[in-house]
Amino acid sequence: MTEQNLRVIHFHFGKEGGAERFFVKLAQALDRRGVEQRFIIRPGRSWAHHVAELGPVIYNNFSLLSPLTPLLHWQADRWVADWKPQAVMAWMPRAARLMHRWPGVVKLARMGDFPENLKHFGACDLLVGNVPGIAQRCRDLGWTKPALTIANFTPDVTPRPVARAAHDTPEGVFLVAAGGRFQPRKALDMAVRAIARIPGAWLWLIGDGGQRADLEALARGLGVSDRVRFIGWVDDPVNHIATADVFLMPSRHEPLGNLLLEAWAAGVPSVSTRSEGPSWYMRDGIDGLMADIDNDQQIAEALVRLRDNPDLARACAAHARERLADFLSEESVCRAYMQVFRGALPGAGGAA
Repeated sequence: MTEQNLRVIHFHFGKEGGAERFFVKLAQALDRRGVEQRFIIRPGRSWAHHVAELGPVIYNNFSLLSPLTPLLHWQADRWVADWKPQAVMAWMPRAARLMHRWPGVVKLARMGDFPENLKHFGACDLLVGNVPGIAQRCRDLGWTKPALTIANFTPDVTPRPVARAAHDTPEGVFLVAAGGRFQPRKALDMAVRAIARIPGAWLWLIGDGGQRADLEALARGLGVSDRVRFIGWVDDPVNHIATADVFLMPSRHEPLGNLLLEAWAAGVPSVSTRSEGPSWYMRDGIDGLMADIDNDQQIAEALVRLRDNPDLARACAAHARERLADFLSEESVCRAYMQVFRGALPGAGGAA
Protein backbone atom coordinates (compact mmCIF):
# COMPACT_ATOMS: atom_id res chain seq x y z
CA MET A 1 0.00 0.00 0.00
CA THR A 2 1.55 3.34 -1.04
CA GLU A 3 1.27 6.67 0.74
CA GLN A 4 -0.71 8.08 -2.17
CA ASN A 5 -3.73 5.82 -1.69
CA LEU A 6 -3.92 5.58 2.08
CA ARG A 7 -7.50 6.17 3.23
CA VAL A 8 -8.41 7.36 6.71
CA ILE A 9 -11.70 8.27 8.45
CA HIS A 10 -11.52 10.69 11.39
CA PHE A 11 -14.06 10.93 14.22
CA HIS A 12 -13.77 14.26 16.07
CA PHE A 13 -16.39 15.74 18.38
CA GLY A 14 -14.33 18.52 19.95
CA LYS A 15 -15.33 22.16 20.15
CA GLU A 16 -12.85 25.05 19.86
CA GLY A 17 -9.26 25.22 21.01
CA GLY A 18 -5.69 24.13 20.43
CA ALA A 19 -6.53 20.43 20.12
CA GLU A 20 -9.02 21.16 17.36
CA ARG A 21 -6.53 23.39 15.56
CA PHE A 22 -3.97 20.59 15.59
CA PHE A 23 -6.57 18.17 14.20
CA VAL A 24 -7.03 20.50 11.24
CA LYS A 25 -3.28 20.94 10.79
CA LEU A 26 -2.64 17.21 10.78
CA ALA A 27 -5.46 16.55 8.31
CA GLN A 28 -4.08 19.23 6.00
CA ALA A 29 -0.54 17.84 6.31
CA LEU A 30 -1.73 14.31 5.54
CA ASP A 31 -3.64 15.64 2.54
CA ARG A 32 -0.43 17.21 1.23
CA ARG A 33 1.10 13.73 1.39
CA GLY A 34 -1.67 12.17 -0.67
CA VAL A 35 -3.69 10.61 2.15
CA GLU A 36 -7.40 10.50 1.30
CA GLN A 37 -9.62 11.41 4.25
CA ARG A 38 -13.22 11.57 5.42
CA PHE A 39 -14.55 13.18 8.58
CA ILE A 40 -17.35 12.87 11.13
CA ILE A 41 -17.45 16.02 13.28
CA ARG A 42 -19.78 18.27 15.27
CA PRO A 43 -21.86 20.79 13.31
CA GLY A 44 -21.21 24.50 13.65
CA ARG A 45 -17.46 24.37 14.26
CA SER A 46 -15.48 27.43 13.15
CA TRP A 47 -12.84 25.16 11.61
CA ALA A 48 -15.25 22.85 9.76
CA HIS A 49 -14.68 24.46 6.37
CA HIS A 50 -10.99 23.59 6.53
CA VAL A 51 -11.63 19.85 6.76
CA ALA A 52 -14.54 20.05 4.28
CA GLU A 53 -11.95 21.15 1.71
CA LEU A 54 -10.14 17.83 2.22
CA GLY A 55 -12.92 15.25 1.94
CA PRO A 56 -16.56 14.34 2.64
CA VAL A 57 -17.94 15.30 6.06
CA ILE A 58 -20.82 13.96 8.15
CA TYR A 59 -22.04 16.38 10.83
CA ASN A 60 -23.43 14.94 14.06
CA ASN A 61 -23.19 15.89 17.76
CA PHE A 62 -22.97 12.18 18.71
CA SER A 63 -24.88 12.48 21.97
CA LEU A 64 -26.15 9.43 23.81
CA LEU A 65 -29.55 11.16 24.01
CA SER A 66 -29.74 12.13 20.34
CA PRO A 67 -32.10 10.16 18.07
CA LEU A 68 -29.51 10.71 15.30
CA THR A 69 -26.81 8.68 17.07
CA PRO A 70 -28.03 5.25 15.81
CA LEU A 71 -28.07 6.73 12.31
CA LEU A 72 -24.46 7.84 12.76
CA HIS A 73 -23.38 4.32 13.73
CA TRP A 74 -25.03 3.05 10.53
CA GLN A 75 -23.35 5.80 8.45
CA ALA A 76 -19.92 4.99 9.91
CA ASP A 77 -20.48 1.31 9.13
CA ARG A 78 -21.45 2.11 5.53
CA TRP A 79 -18.42 4.36 4.99
CA VAL A 80 -16.05 1.63 6.23
CA ALA A 81 -17.78 -1.08 4.16
CA ASP A 82 -18.04 0.95 0.94
CA TRP A 83 -14.92 3.14 1.00
CA LYS A 84 -12.59 0.55 2.60
CA PRO A 85 -10.20 2.79 4.57
CA GLN A 86 -6.93 1.43 5.92
CA ALA A 87 -7.52 3.21 9.25
CA VAL A 88 -10.19 4.85 11.38
CA MET A 89 -8.95 7.41 13.89
CA ALA A 90 -10.98 8.58 16.90
CA TRP A 91 -9.90 11.81 18.56
CA MET A 92 -10.28 11.60 22.35
CA PRO A 93 -12.27 9.00 24.31
CA ARG A 94 -15.76 10.20 23.41
CA ALA A 95 -15.19 9.68 19.69
CA ALA A 96 -13.93 6.13 20.32
CA ARG A 97 -17.49 5.15 21.27
CA LEU A 98 -18.30 5.32 17.56
CA MET A 99 -15.63 2.73 16.76
CA HIS A 100 -16.82 -0.75 15.70
CA ARG A 101 -14.80 -3.95 15.51
CA TRP A 102 -14.24 -3.62 11.77
CA PRO A 103 -11.95 -6.39 10.48
CA GLY A 104 -8.94 -5.48 8.38
CA VAL A 105 -8.99 -1.82 9.50
CA VAL A 106 -6.51 -0.19 11.88
CA LYS A 107 -8.60 1.33 14.66
CA LEU A 108 -6.81 3.89 16.81
CA ALA A 109 -7.75 6.53 19.35
CA ARG A 110 -5.60 9.61 19.57
CA MET A 111 -5.51 11.49 22.88
CA GLY A 112 -4.18 14.88 23.82
CA ASP A 113 -4.93 14.38 27.51
CA PHE A 114 -4.69 11.75 30.22
CA PRO A 115 -7.67 9.34 30.22
CA GLU A 116 -9.49 8.58 33.45
CA ASN A 117 -10.45 5.08 32.30
CA LEU A 118 -10.42 2.78 29.26
CA LYS A 119 -14.15 2.12 28.93
CA HIS A 120 -14.53 3.68 25.46
CA PHE A 121 -11.59 1.92 23.80
CA GLY A 122 -12.79 -1.66 23.58
CA ALA A 123 -12.90 -1.70 19.76
CA CYS A 124 -9.53 0.03 19.34
CA ASP A 125 -6.36 -1.73 18.25
CA LEU A 126 -3.99 0.85 19.69
CA LEU A 127 -3.90 4.16 21.53
CA VAL A 128 -1.77 7.18 20.66
CA GLY A 129 -0.90 10.00 23.05
CA ASN A 130 1.00 13.16 22.21
CA VAL A 131 3.31 12.91 25.25
CA PRO A 132 4.83 9.77 26.81
CA GLY A 133 2.87 10.13 30.03
CA ILE A 134 -0.43 9.48 28.25
CA ALA A 135 0.70 6.13 26.89
CA GLN A 136 2.03 5.21 30.33
CA ARG A 137 -1.28 6.21 31.95
CA CYS A 138 -3.09 3.86 29.58
CA ARG A 139 -0.77 1.00 30.53
CA ASP A 140 -1.24 1.79 34.22
CA LEU A 141 -5.01 1.57 33.70
CA GLY A 142 -4.60 -1.93 32.28
CA TRP A 143 -4.21 -1.37 28.53
CA THR A 144 -2.31 -4.34 27.07
CA LYS A 145 -2.40 -3.51 23.34
CA PRO A 146 0.08 -1.04 21.78
CA ALA A 147 0.19 2.45 23.28
CA LEU A 148 2.37 4.91 21.38
CA THR A 149 3.59 8.47 21.61
CA ILE A 150 3.38 10.66 18.51
CA ALA A 151 3.88 14.32 19.30
CA ASN A 152 2.20 17.33 17.72
CA PHE A 153 3.94 19.56 15.21
CA THR A 154 3.72 23.23 14.42
CA PRO A 155 3.90 24.15 10.72
CA ASP A 156 6.81 26.25 9.54
CA VAL A 157 5.00 29.51 8.91
CA THR A 158 6.01 33.13 8.48
CA PRO A 159 4.01 34.99 11.13
CA ARG A 160 2.44 38.35 10.36
CA PRO A 161 2.69 40.30 13.63
CA VAL A 162 -0.47 42.15 14.56
CA ALA A 163 -0.04 45.87 15.12
CA ARG A 164 -0.03 46.75 18.81
CA ALA A 165 -2.34 49.64 18.04
CA ALA A 166 -4.98 47.12 16.95
CA HIS A 167 -5.45 46.33 20.64
CA ASP A 168 -4.74 49.77 22.07
CA THR A 169 -1.26 48.81 23.24
CA PRO A 170 1.60 51.33 23.17
CA GLU A 171 4.76 50.72 21.20
CA GLY A 172 7.84 50.10 23.30
CA VAL A 173 6.15 48.53 26.34
CA PHE A 174 7.13 45.06 27.53
CA LEU A 175 4.37 42.87 26.07
CA VAL A 176 3.63 39.32 27.18
CA ALA A 177 1.21 37.03 25.31
CA ALA A 178 -0.60 34.06 26.83
CA GLY A 179 -3.71 32.16 25.85
CA GLY A 180 -5.92 29.15 25.52
CA ARG A 181 -9.36 28.27 26.78
CA PHE A 182 -10.19 30.34 29.87
CA GLN A 183 -10.48 27.49 32.37
CA PRO A 184 -8.70 26.66 35.65
CA ARG A 185 -6.19 24.22 34.16
CA LYS A 186 -4.77 26.93 31.88
CA ALA A 187 -4.01 29.10 34.96
CA LEU A 188 -4.36 32.38 33.10
CA ASP A 189 -5.00 33.97 36.48
CA MET A 190 -1.29 33.35 37.11
CA ALA A 191 -0.50 35.36 33.98
CA VAL A 192 -2.53 38.30 35.29
CA ARG A 193 -0.91 38.03 38.72
CA ALA A 194 2.57 37.86 37.23
CA ILE A 195 1.95 40.94 35.10
CA ALA A 196 0.79 42.79 38.22
CA ARG A 197 4.25 42.15 39.69
CA ILE A 198 6.02 43.81 36.74
CA PRO A 199 5.50 47.58 36.57
CA GLY A 200 4.77 48.74 33.04
CA ALA A 201 4.28 45.23 31.58
CA TRP A 202 1.29 44.53 29.34
CA LEU A 203 -0.56 41.27 28.72
CA TRP A 204 -2.47 39.96 25.71
CA LEU A 205 -4.78 37.04 26.58
CA ILE A 206 -5.64 35.10 23.41
CA GLY A 207 -8.75 32.96 23.63
CA ASP A 208 -11.95 32.93 25.65
CA GLY A 209 -14.01 30.74 27.94
CA GLY A 210 -15.99 30.45 31.13
CA GLN A 211 -13.44 32.24 33.33
CA ARG A 212 -13.34 35.45 31.33
CA ALA A 213 -15.43 37.44 33.83
CA ASP A 214 -13.25 36.16 36.69
CA LEU A 215 -10.07 37.16 34.85
CA GLU A 216 -11.45 40.61 34.10
CA ALA A 217 -12.39 41.03 37.77
CA LEU A 218 -8.92 39.86 38.85
CA ALA A 219 -7.25 42.39 36.55
CA ARG A 220 -9.42 45.16 37.99
CA GLY A 221 -8.74 44.03 41.55
CA LEU A 222 -4.98 44.02 40.97
CA GLY A 223 -5.09 47.43 39.28
CA VAL A 224 -3.83 46.19 35.91
CA SER A 225 -6.99 46.18 33.78
CA ASP A 226 -5.55 49.10 31.78
CA ARG A 227 -2.58 46.86 30.84
CA VAL A 228 -4.45 43.63 30.04
CA ARG A 229 -6.12 43.06 26.68
CA PHE A 230 -8.61 40.26 26.00
CA ILE A 231 -8.03 39.32 22.38
CA GLY A 232 -10.65 36.56 21.97
CA TRP A 233 -10.39 33.55 19.65
CA VAL A 234 -8.40 34.17 16.48
CA ASP A 235 -7.74 31.88 13.51
CA ASP A 236 -3.96 32.25 13.65
CA PRO A 237 -2.81 33.08 17.19
CA VAL A 238 0.81 32.92 16.05
CA ASN A 239 0.34 36.37 14.51
CA HIS A 240 -0.57 37.82 17.91
CA ILE A 241 2.15 35.83 19.66
CA ALA A 242 4.71 37.19 17.19
CA THR A 243 3.94 40.75 18.35
CA ALA A 244 4.86 39.96 21.95
CA ASP A 245 8.29 40.22 23.56
CA VAL A 246 7.73 36.96 25.47
CA PHE A 247 5.15 34.18 25.35
CA LEU A 248 3.92 32.73 28.65
CA MET A 249 2.31 29.33 29.24
CA PRO A 250 1.29 29.35 32.94
CA SER A 251 -0.74 26.10 32.86
CA ARG A 252 -1.45 23.94 35.88
CA HIS A 253 -2.13 20.99 33.58
CA GLU A 254 -0.84 20.99 30.00
CA PRO A 255 -0.58 17.66 28.17
CA LEU A 256 1.44 19.27 25.36
CA GLY A 257 1.13 23.03 24.79
CA ASN A 258 0.33 23.89 21.18
CA LEU A 259 0.55 27.65 21.69
CA LEU A 260 4.00 27.30 23.25
CA LEU A 261 5.15 25.44 20.14
CA GLU A 262 3.69 28.20 17.97
CA ALA A 263 5.72 30.74 19.95
CA TRP A 264 8.81 28.65 19.26
CA ALA A 265 7.98 28.59 15.55
CA ALA A 266 7.54 32.38 15.60
CA GLY A 267 10.92 32.90 17.27
CA VAL A 268 9.41 34.41 20.42
CA PRO A 269 11.24 33.62 23.69
CA SER A 270 9.06 31.79 26.18
CA VAL A 271 8.35 31.06 29.81
CA SER A 272 6.41 27.96 30.87
CA THR A 273 5.41 26.29 34.08
CA ARG A 274 6.61 22.77 34.74
CA SER A 275 3.42 21.14 33.50
CA GLU A 276 3.41 17.71 31.86
CA GLY A 277 4.05 18.51 28.19
CA PRO A 278 6.61 21.32 28.49
CA SER A 279 8.49 19.35 31.15
CA TRP A 280 8.96 16.62 28.56
CA TYR A 281 10.32 18.64 25.64
CA MET A 282 11.42 22.06 26.97
CA ARG A 283 14.94 22.38 28.38
CA ASP A 284 15.00 24.96 31.16
CA GLY A 285 17.49 27.73 30.45
CA ILE A 286 18.09 26.46 26.89
CA ASP A 287 14.80 26.56 24.98
CA GLY A 288 13.17 28.95 27.45
CA LEU A 289 12.70 29.49 31.16
CA MET A 290 10.53 27.39 33.46
CA ALA A 291 8.75 28.18 36.71
CA ASP A 292 6.85 26.17 39.28
CA ILE A 293 3.11 25.73 38.81
CA ASP A 294 0.97 28.34 40.62
CA ASN A 295 4.03 30.43 41.49
CA ASP A 296 3.35 33.86 40.00
CA GLN A 297 6.48 35.29 41.63
CA GLN A 298 8.73 32.79 39.81
CA ILE A 299 6.81 33.41 36.59
CA ALA A 300 7.30 37.17 36.92
CA GLU A 301 11.01 36.73 37.69
CA ALA A 302 11.46 34.58 34.57
CA LEU A 303 9.67 37.15 32.41
CA VAL A 304 11.82 39.96 33.78
CA ARG A 305 14.97 37.90 33.26
CA LEU A 306 14.18 37.54 29.55
CA ARG A 307 13.21 41.21 29.31
CA ASP A 308 16.46 42.37 30.90
CA ASN A 309 18.78 39.91 29.13
CA PRO A 310 18.27 40.22 25.35
CA ASP A 311 21.15 37.82 24.62
CA LEU A 312 19.50 35.11 26.71
CA ALA A 313 16.14 35.77 25.09
CA ARG A 314 17.62 35.47 21.59
CA ALA A 315 19.51 32.30 22.50
CA CYS A 316 16.40 30.65 23.96
CA ALA A 317 14.35 31.52 20.89
CA ALA A 318 17.03 30.15 18.56
CA HIS A 319 17.41 26.91 20.51
CA ALA A 320 13.62 26.48 20.64
CA ARG A 321 13.35 26.72 16.85
CA GLU A 322 16.11 24.12 16.46
CA ARG A 323 14.37 21.87 18.99
CA LEU A 324 11.11 22.21 17.10
CA ALA A 325 12.73 21.26 13.79
CA ASP A 326 14.62 18.29 15.23
CA PHE A 327 12.07 16.89 17.64
CA LEU A 328 8.59 17.99 16.59
CA SER A 329 8.65 18.36 12.81
CA GLU A 330 5.66 17.96 10.52
CA GLU A 331 7.48 15.35 8.44
CA SER A 332 8.35 13.09 11.38
CA VAL A 333 4.86 13.26 12.89
CA CYS A 334 3.10 12.55 9.57
CA ARG A 335 5.50 9.71 8.80
CA ALA A 336 4.74 8.11 12.16
CA TYR A 337 0.97 8.35 11.67
CA MET A 338 1.15 6.93 8.16
CA GLN A 339 3.14 3.97 9.47
CA VAL A 340 0.37 3.36 12.00
CA PHE A 341 -2.31 3.63 9.31
CA ARG A 342 -0.49 0.87 7.40
CA GLY A 343 -0.49 -1.32 10.50
CA ALA A 344 3.18 -0.83 11.44
CA LEU A 345 4.41 0.72 14.66
CA PRO A 346 6.63 3.81 14.21
CA GLY A 347 10.21 3.44 15.21
CA ALA A 348 11.53 6.98 15.55
CA GLY A 349 10.95 10.58 14.57
CA GLY A 350 8.35 12.14 16.81
CA ALA A 351 7.17 8.79 18.13
CA ALA A 352 8.01 6.30 20.83
